[in-house]
Amino acid sequence: MPKKARRSQKEAILSQVRNESVYLAIQEIHDERNYSISELCKFAEISRSSYYKWFNREEGKNEQFNRTLLPLIKDAYEERGGILGYRQMTIKLNRENDFDVNEKRIYRLMKILNLKSVCRRRKKNYVKSTPQITAQNILNREFTADNFGEKWLTDVTEMKYGISSKAYLSAILDLGDKSIVSFVIGKSNNNDLVFKTFDIAHSQYPDAKPIFHSDRGVQYTTKAFKRKLDQAEMTQSMSRVSRCIDNGPMEAFWGMLKSEMYYLKTFNSYDELGQAVIDYIDYYNNGRYQKKLNCMTPIEYRNYLEDKVA
Repeated sequence: MPKKARRSQKEAILSQVRNESVYLAIQEIHDERNYSISELCKFAEISRSSYYKWFNREEGKNEQFNRTLLPLIKDAYEERGGILGYRQMTIKLNRENDFDVNEKRIYRLMKILNLKSVCRRRKKNYVKSTPQITAQNILNREFTADNFGEKWLTDVTEMKYGISSKAYLSAILDLGDKSIVSFVIGKSNNNDLVFKTFDIAHSQYPDAKPIFHSDRGVQYTTKAFKRKLDQAEMTQSMSRVSRCIDNGPMEAFWGMLKSEMYYLKTFNSYDELGQAVIDYIDYYNNGRYQKKLNCMTPIEYRNYLEDKVA
């Protein structure tokens, strides 16, 4: 084949590859909404002949697989109310369908479907507190643990409902499996909220003696809370002043919960917000796959760690 002809053929193939996303989008919109192919091609600034040449081609294995993936992506996106980005989508599809798809393919297909995670990030305002009793930062940003019950983080976050009412969520997170060990939602950010959260965790896991890390919030600096830790034989650790990164994974969980649930809705009542928190934490512990946990859920990973020890 002459050099000029080879170059022309190569350019045609590259053009088809570049336009594949456009062709797929046209086909998807036409099938779902019955829009005119001519109008869609005109809008996309490609010729009808190019589209039909692509449409009538013999599909390769990759294209057939993409056609299989597209409805699965849409179903998974709708199932979780649009909170899945391409990374979480990739893990979910691979786990639940025994695929081995990479993130780039899912990113491209979600772009074709015009699907983006509805989550948005918001900045937090940090309020300084005056501690009464303090502890050293024993954890020292060592945010890994080999087993469940070695290191626990805790914190309280604020959420609003109704016109101007506030609710407070207290939770404990384990660094071994990244699970939420216990949580309590209340209308006041007080000692009772934090103490209940601790009591639930300790009663469910009485043999756990972790490093227990918090910020220097007033609830964690009381003598009563220190007694609870001492009686449970846990080691108290505290973040340094104005160093929220010292409790980084806990802060990250709050950001995840709010972006994937709280910011997406308007809550009219305390009960409505409370149920949404319960549902989300159940999903997080039992249904949200995490890449850092070998694409398992936190509870799956805990069971995996326990089986390794056994």
